[in-house]
Amino acid sequence: MIDWNEFHEDTIDDNSAVADQPAEAPQPAPQPAAPSAEAPAAEVRDSAGAYQVADQDRLARAKQSLEELDVAAGLEELEVGAARIDVDDKRMINARADLNQLVPFKYEWAWQKYLDGSANHWMPQEVNMNADIALWKSADGLTEDERRIVERSLGYFSTADSLVANNLVLAVYRLITNPECRQYLLRQAFEEAIHTHAYQYCVESLGMDEGEVFNMYREVPSVSAKSAWSLKHTQSLARPDFHTGTPETDQELLRNLIAFYCVTEGIFFYCGFSQILSMGRRNKMTGVAEQFQYILRDESMHLNFGVDMINQIKIENPHLWTAEFQDEVTQMILEGTELEIAYARDTMPRGVLGMNAAIMEEYLHFICNRRLAQIGLKEQFPGAENPFPWMSEIIDLRKEKNFFETRVTEYQVGGALSWD
Repeated sequence: MIDWNEFHEDTIDDNSAVADQPAEAPQPAPQPAAPSAEAPAAEVRDSAGAYQVADQDRLARAKQSLEELDVAAGLEELEVGAARIDVDDKRMINARADLNQLVPFKYEWAWQKYLDGSANHWMPQEVNMNADIALWKSADGLTEDERRIVERSLGYFSTADSLVANNLVLAVYRLITNPECRQYLLRQAFEEAIHTHAYQYCVESLGMDEGEVFNMYREVPSVSAKSAWSLKHTQSLARPDFHTGTPETDQELLRNLIAFYCVTEGIFFYCGFSQILSMGRRNKMTGVAEQFQYILRDESMHLNFGVDMINQIKIENPHLWTAEFQDEVTQMILEGTELEIAYARDTMPRGVLGMNAAIMEEYLHFICNRRLAQIGLKEQFPGAENPFPWMSEIIDLRKEKNFFETRVTEYQVGGALSWD
């Protein structure tokens, strides 16, 4: 523990010239002079001038450079006009309005989602992992099938959220030309970092083989296939020379948004989420399940934001939403569904946790229908129902006693809580 008295005694004043002079005998404190009738109430001091100023030649060159700065040309380069921004000039893509000016808002829903995301802040270390550690290390704590689910889930998700974050930062943010949407994208990118942190925290807490878990996206076929599918839809947009502005490039951006929001975050996450959350409902791996609960809520908001963004682009650019493109998108979502069904079969070779691959297949058909309908496309599995209604409850509930009875969960930060 620091002895602050000792610290204070050993500290010299910033204005002292010498640090290591021997201490002198204490001198009596000077008596203040009697105030003069003519003296001002408070003396104004000039700078002490005790620091060394910059080289005069370098300082002169800096001032000369500023005198030559062409402010008008700089603003013109940024495509910033003299007139104030009209909200009608703001568009989701290919906008000419100043990207640096947040207001006036055109898409209030985007700003509201940013506020909602900020209110739902959490960090992995807040979750107690002691019960999970004891259960994981116990010889008979989990079945082989249950352990397989935990390992596969952490193996896939530890890389998946990094793929999503890279796509946001390297591709999507640059090409979306609306500042309030960009504000949410920044928040989402931060949340993806928190999610990746959460998976690493779980792996480290449980003492798993990090090399094995973090390389599953390279070595486990059902995991690597999903990662490869997502990467395929990032590559072109991540090139520095990619720009929107033509029907072909605008469709490529729209294709990327559908691939990541409707498939990667909207389908690829749902088998693993339902498996881990089902485990938590049975009072197993409750710390991991609690983190997955928070992540699922974040991802649900990401999905809803992405769907709104996709539909807004469709409204503003109806020429992109051709019959051929709609057919292509439908096929993309079906591909994603088939990949997630293959993952379900790999992670559940037998029945476990009240579910099996056949039940999961119907659930994924139900999810597929939802994603298609959300962007205005025809359902491909009419009549498919949700066998896990409790998943919807977990997504929708904002504050409650945690569903697997670990601790009271106030998911929103204190300043955003409603005490009604």
